[in-house]
Amino acid sequence: MSVSGTAAPVAVVTGGAGFIGSHMVDLLAGRGYEVRVIDSLVGGREANLAHHSGNPRVKAEYRDIRDYEPGDPLFAGARYVFHFAGIGDIVPSIEQPAEYMSANVQGTVRMLECARHAAASKFVYAASSSCYGLASVPTTEEHPIGPQYPYALSKYLGELAVMHWHQVYKQAVNSIRIFNAYGIRSRTSGVYGAVFGVFLRQKLAGRPYTVVGDGTQKRDFIYGSDVAGAFLAAAETEQSGRCYNVGAGNPQSVNRLVELLGGPKTHIPKRPGEPDCTWADISRIKGELGWSPKVSFEEGVGRVVANIDYWREAPLWDADSIGKATESWFKYLGGTNVRGA
Repeated sequence: MSVSGTAAPVAVVTGGAGFIGSHMVDLLAGRGYEVRVIDSLVGGREANLAHHSGNPRVKAEYRDIRDYEPGDPLFAGARYVFHFAGIGDIVPSIEQPAEYMSANVQGTVRMLECARHAAASKFVYAASSSCYGLASVPTTEEHPIGPQYPYALSKYLGELAVMHWHQVYKQAVNSIRIFNAYGIRSRTSGVYGAVFGVFLRQKLAGRPYTVVGDGTQKRDFIYGSDVAGAFLAAAETEQSGRCYNVGAGNPQSVNRLVELLGGPKTHIPKRPGEPDCTWADISRIKGELGWSPKVSFEEGVGRVVANIDYWREAPLWDADSIGKATESWFKYLGGTNVRGA
């Protein structure tokens, strides 16, 4: 439901120039919110907000979340704070663990304090399904926690901080454990990462897709705008102190993605401990918040392909460069159980 009246409600979106954050900005702006964006532009891009340039209710500050103090005017009057900001990817977290703990844990604490002192009605945290480790499927929120690399640990510690603020300060919070998000405006950084970015650049170059293993592994791909919808539902509910899985609940194989994209493929070695399937049990969020995914995998891939030029500046990966980029993965995680975020 859209909001109305002369004074628009205020929402803060950290990481709002990033992939999912920019979808959150779109959703809130469409509902009539005044949206205040924070983004350091480490992973985000100003271009992701360009279509809001004429909207006086969408404003951005390009600063690090760790630079903010309680009482900062950006948070004044905020109804909701949606916290997406942080740094991702597995291999860099292995190589720079202290920076991941600083950005993803201490940065989250900074945002919690800013939201608390602004008396925000709800703080919604972007958690990661990587907290589960190598999980049995479908995976419920009650699954044992087992982060296997610093990125996963940092995101889970951030979630623990969020729930601790709920416990101690009675701050209204919810946490969304995101599975394999994809869609337009996903990152194009120089770091080897999510399969969509890798494959889309390869498609643009007419190069074969580098399929890990035999390609029968399945991932619970969830479209970015559906993730944003889950966050808004988690903000608007009276429920607090809850963790929710967000995925499509309908895993798709990497081979199916190749089929939809079209083109040749080549195979590279399966990385140690990668799961055969990620699969979110989304019964809790469906039952408690009435949320369900709306964008089918086929429709979502079609949207991405229609916007494929976005990935033209992304790095072009091949088997050799991927092998070099993942040396730390094999060195430190060989023989352990890991899963992608």
